[in-house]
Amino acid sequence: MSRPENIPDEVKGSQFTQVGGLRTHAYVRGKGEPLVIVPGLGCASWMYLRLARELGKKRRVYVYDPPGHGYSEGRWDYPLHIEQLSDHLAAWLEQSGLGCAPMLGHSLGGEVILDLAARYPHCTTALIACAPTGVPENPNVAVQLLRLLRDLPRERLQLLGLGFKAYANVGARRIVLLAHDQERHRTGPLLGRIGVPTLLIDGSRDPVIHRWTVEAIQKGIPDASGVVIRGGTHALTDSHPRAVARFTLDFLAEVEAEKRRS
Repeated sequence: MSRPENIPDEVKGSQFTQVGGLRTHAYVRGKGEPLVIVPGLGCASWMYLRLARELGKKRRVYVYDPPGHGYSEGRWDYPLHIEQLSDHLAAWLEQSGLGCAPMLGHSLGGEVILDLAARYPHCTTALIACAPTGVPENPNVAVQLLRLLRDLPRERLQLLGLGFKAYANVGARRIVLLAHDQERHRTGPLLGRIGVPTLLIDGSRDPVIHRWTVEAIQKGIPDASGVVIRGGTHALTDSHPRAVARFTLDFLAEVEAEKRRS
């Protein structure tokens, strides 16, 4: 691991791990049992600091930057597919020493953790998917963009600045290619293979992910529950960090209590 001097003050808790020859970043905060946050398409760890602060009061939180996102290295030809994102996440869990941990994924990050749980069942004990993409199918890139444009006025102005920085860092080419791959990727057939408790969190004011999409995911996972945050936007992890953290921590406490009883 290394820690370069140019990391901004707000992420001085950064750690870097070599994964497949790529330096992979995670912002780490808090103490206790681990919890990993997986960002959405084009997003970066610095967009989830409000949520990390809330969760860090009870857990040791790792805000993971996927390859080519945030402070993590990528290659021009990698990653371009959803499976590559979940493959890298599984490898990072091993290389970082976490091995297995609960996952909280937002938007595309929610689709990634669902893919991870189905294909790498040894890597996680519980899932929290916030406004997840993937079921029954992802819309084409033009529709995704239109939905996102509808959501932008509903988000905090400060988040928009952080988001533009993150998107510029990832680059339009990678974002478009990953978005195109979402049309190909089918999460639906994988849902029945998910064997860990799953919480789906939806925002009532989210124009990007429709309520019926989240309900379809919930029906497909054997042990899934759902909750709607009133007033939550697509970036509900930023607009309502306390509510997301409360539901997440309560859910994990129940999961861990049930595990102790069994």
